[in-house]
Amino acid sequence: MRLFASGRAALPFLALAMAAPLAAEPGLPDEAAVAGALIDHPAVAAARERLAASRAGADARAVGPHEVTVSGSYNRRTIDREGTFDEFDTQLTRAIRLPGKARLDREIGVYAVDAAENMAEDVRHQAALLLASYWWDWLGAAAEAEVDRQAVTNYEQALAAVTRRVELGDAPQLEADQARAALGAARIRAEQSTGRADLAQARLRAQFPSLPLPVDAPAIPPPAMREAELAGYRDQIIANSHEIAVAEAEARRAAAYADRLRLDRVADPSVGIRLFSERGGAEQGAGLVFSMPLGGRHRSALADEAGSSASAALAEERLARFAVEETASADLAEARFRLSAWERARESLAAQMEVLVKLRRGNELGEIGLADMLLGERLVHDAFNAEVVARTDAQRAITKLRIDAHELWLRD
Repeated sequence: MRLFASGRAALPFLALAMAAPLAAEPGLPDEAAVAGALIDHPAVAAARERLAASRAGADARAVGPHEVTVSGSYNRRTIDREGTFDEFDTQLTRAIRLPGKARLDREIGVYAVDAAENMAEDVRHQAALLLASYWWDWLGAAAEAEVDRQAVTNYEQALAAVTRRVELGDAPQLEADQARAALGAARIRAEQSTGRADLAQARLRAQFPSLPLPVDAPAIPPPAMREAELAGYRDQIIANSHEIAVAEAEARRAAAYADRLRLDRVADPSVGIRLFSERGGAEQGAGLVFSMPLGGRHRSALADEAGSSASAALAEERLARFAVEETASADLAEARFRLSAWERARESLAAQMEVLVKLRRGNELGEIGLADMLLGERLVHDAFNAEVVARTDAQRAITKLRIDAHELWLRD
């Protein structure tokens, strides 16, 4: 592939940029490989364990905190003129949840699990966004590096041609110096873009070591998406948001917890049985025991605290909806303007290429100096880079829009 080439056979790179969109997730890693990489990510693994912990906590709440308590005592008592006696007593007691408390405990557990499930899915969502960001960082930098390397080749050819003309006495030494300077600047840009590509690939490998990467970065396909598709994704983002689901579950859990503490102003009573033996067995008996804490200001304060927390959770639910709607609108707006910017970049590249063809022809005829032609080469080089950056940004925006809508990588 030659960039900045002249003639009708020129511009295969531009032809790629102008081509029709490819099919079946072009430019993206294999979906099965992405699924495995997301499952293996430590953040996702930690979220799975937090979900397991939440389920265990819900089971504990459903069973309740009260357990059977066994207590007892043994005494050896001596009575004057009567003798020594062995005496003991044993007591089994258990607190009992008052009506309504067990139901609320189960509800609290259900809402906590619901929140944890959605949190786990949101963590996977964030991991997918991170993978997409690093992926397009790599592809974008690699595409820029390819443009810059081809520019170096073109400047090398230009320098060789000018040097030959200087040797033949057809051009001044100044033109060779100008070509050499342009080549040096192009080499600097190539080194920088190649380094950015290596850095981006290293970051991608570090965060997602189980994701298989090709030896060379795939080409970035032309982005394409109809307006109807773009607008539909906004509604999907809101409908499929795990952030809203988490906030709803947390608000319901906080409300149930506040109701639970209001009921807990009346403490759970403990009931049980007592067995005893006194005076060496001369006196034996059994009975029922009952105890109940008398709630005070402490329990009332805890109930008031939980009520305020529940109100705060409702406000946070509204805030989550605002944040998701903002994300949806921002994703849509960014995708639109990134696509538009890429269209303008393609138009600018085509115009710069037409100018360069004329500059080259004029230079061959001796009507245009080398400095003007080198300026045209640099402007075309910049235009190719601008098109690559715009294409990458458009694909990045579309990918984020699709991930946030759960249409890509998160369909399950």
